[in-house]
Amino acid sequence: MVVVIAALLPVFLLIVLGFVLKCTLMPLDTQWHGLERLTYYVLFPVLLVQTLVKADLTTVPVAGVGGALLLAALVMSLFCLALRGPLARAGVDGPAFTSIFQGATRWQTYVALSVSRNLYGSTGLALASVAMVAIIPLVNVFSVAVLAKYASSEKRSTGAIVMTVVQNPLIWACVIGIVINVAHIPLPQIWYDVADALGGSSLAIGLLVTGAGLHLEGIFRPSLAASAALVLKLVLMPALTVALAVWFGVTGSNLAIVAACAAVPTSPSAYVLARQMGGDAPLLAQIITLQTILAAITMPIVIAAVGL
Repeated sequence: MVVVIAALLPVFLLIVLGFVLKCTLMPLDTQWHGLERLTYYVLFPVLLVQTLVKADLTTVPVAGVGGALLLAALVMSLFCLALRGPLARAGVDGPAFTSIFQGATRWQTYVALSVSRNLYGSTGLALASVAMVAIIPLVNVFSVAVLAKYASSEKRSTGAIVMTVVQNPLIWACVIGIVINVAHIPLPQIWYDVADALGGSSLAIGLLVTGAGLHLEGIFRPSLAASAALVLKLVLMPALTVALAVWFGVTGSNLAIVAACAAVPTSPSAYVLARQMGGDAPLLAQIITLQTILAAITMPIVIAAVGL
């Protein structure tokens, strides 16, 4: 447990620092929007490409890790859809349901990669990147589709949903990195020098941006919808994913990385998507904040429970 807390502490301190900076030195939203776009479209994709290019994928259980996380994301998505009826009868409307769905299925990649790197270095980063390849396409498709059906007054076509996924820079970064790795495509030394510089800053900036996006209003009296998203993401998702990973034969440090990826809070980018497509953005902001705070408690428990 001490090892896990030591790996998580820098991550959550950077998130707190981002929140403090937003309240003091950098109060303007435009300042953080610029950093968010820089991280999302440049720094973070470069880190993913660099990590996958340098990774020895023959030494990691790609099928087990990716398969367990992919199946867990699929099962959780279907379970949330099955809850639509009961939640509607409890007074949860369509836009609020989309926030529950995103809060339960999406994951905070900055936290996952940071914790994985702190725990197991480059191997942990490689495994977490494999997890991204498995999860990001699926949850993006499902999130956009659910928002189009339950939140947006203007229904989006299948083609529009596909284009949203295809244009995701994180998906492209994962694909490019894996192709270069598998095909053994040589890269010049200047690529590694530049990529190391850019990628090295991406996680720190991403965590600062995450902290700047936290909203403390109403966190002491969470609604039914917010409470449901908390239980689904921080309790049920880790338990489901670890069980599937064990079934796939994943053990040891690989299982710890799976647990870490499953236990992270939901992605702040979900808030942007909710704003763009008519979801309940204030509810999602509350969910993201609560999950980020409580994950500081639940993540060490989940990771230590798998026998780190």
